[in-house]
Amino acid sequence: MHPNRRLALLTLAAALALPAAAGAATTLGYIYVGPEKDYGYNTSMDYGRQYVAKQLPGTKTLHVENIPETAEVEKVMERMIRSGASIIFATSYGYLDYAIALGKKYPKVAFLHAGGLKLGDNVGTYWANSDDAMYLAGMAAGATSKSGKLGFIAAFPIPQVVRSINAFTLGAQATNPKATTTAIWTGGWLLPAKEAEATNSLADAGVDVIGEQVDSPMTIAQTAEKRGIHMVGKDVDVSRLAPKAVLTGASWNWGPTMLKLVKEIQAGTWKPGHVRGDLKDGTVVLDPFGPAVPKAAQEAVLAKKDEILKDRFMVWSGPIAGQDGAEILPAGKPMPMEQLESMGFFVKGVIGTVK
Repeated sequence: MHPNRRLALLTLAAALALPAAAGAATTLGYIYVGPEKDYGYNTSMDYGRQYVAKQLPGTKTLHVENIPETAEVEKVMERMIRSGASIIFATSYGYLDYAIALGKKYPKVAFLHAGGLKLGDNVGTYWANSDDAMYLAGMAAGATSKSGKLGFIAAFPIPQVVRSINAFTLGAQATNPKATTTAIWTGGWLLPAKEAEATNSLADAGVDVIGEQVDSPMTIAQTAEKRGIHMVGKDVDVSRLAPKAVLTGASWNWGPTMLKLVKEIQAGTWKPGHVRGDLKDGTVVLDPFGPAVPKAAQEAVLAKKDEILKDRFMVWSGPIAGQDGAEILPAGKPMPMEQLESMGFFVKGVIGTVK
């Protein structure tokens, strides 16, 4: 067993040994697929937990890290429920089926899952469209790149990640029409050795800007800086980890959404549904520009951001073509949420396969 997971489970066991006090405030349970201090995806979720705890004094939060997307998460959720948790934030993509199964067993518990299109009587989802920010970051990448060769290192070909790669590529092509993106799958959310290997492999191939969607951006950012190339971050602002390499990024701000859902559940007004945030409501943030992004490019990115905020531009509006050049979305037609959240294709300009 990974030492971090062993420590997390021991911490959780200690917390669950304490009985819930009568009349106590709502107890919330948070489950992370990786380390809460990964300075990436799981850190962003934990920032959300901390925000809710601060805004609702007296609310008890339980959280556990390094729980895989297997039946193990079901056991952890049950232990939290036995401890008094009435709201569970299942924060990783592969937890959804387990949350739905437990929802049938525990009808008085509310399960809030990060993404997905399935619902239960007491199971809802929350997520945010980070594609706008990834498109804008891609614009910065395309304008900064000297080779026009971009790369993207990602964990798994799930729709949320495929969307990021496509949005990044479309943005890059807006500032450099000949830009291409080579996609590499690592097969895991946190595999530093493979992430470093992929970064070096892309750099060796002439790629000079890398996007990423793994749990922790640290390895990719720091390896990119050592190789003298650039990167675009995801989940939290990683510029302090590699100030010369980072161009910008797309960060999450989960706290307000989590707080709103908790308050609705406490008030008895919550109904399971698909809650989605975006750049406009502040759930997604475009990170500050790094020094390598040309001034003209910064101005172009901010102008496009303003168009997005004023509903004058939509990333997922046609025409959009697939890798083979065939039309996927006709001109002027917006892509519906169901198609977005089941995306299984690459746009023209992406090199690689959706496995």
